[in-house]
Amino acid sequence: MLEHRPSCENCDKDLPPAATDACICSYECTYCRDCVELLENVCPNCGGGFVPRPVRPKAELRPGVGLGKQPASTKRVLNPIDTAAHKEYAATIKTIPQHER
Repeated sequence: MLEHRPSCENCDKDLPPAATDACICSYECTYCRDCVELLENVCPNCGGGFVPRPVRPKAELRPGVGLGKQPASTKRVLNPIDTAAHKEYAATIKTIPQHER
């Protein structure tokens, strides 16, 4: 089950469970859409790409499922990016399609 981290790892913008601008990589590194653009769609932690994070339903639409039963994480992860170093790193990866990285 996804953690639904509460904030962008780069700029610390709040990304509540219903945020439509939250993006994640396959390791659930979480960034806002603006930072994903800045990162050129290359995760600084694993080199993978990003996809929109799904929204977890607030209501219990099926028994035992929903934010009330599986709350989002409250642990903030902050790892500001060195933009110049990341640009150099991303240049070697960004042209490789995500499914081939």
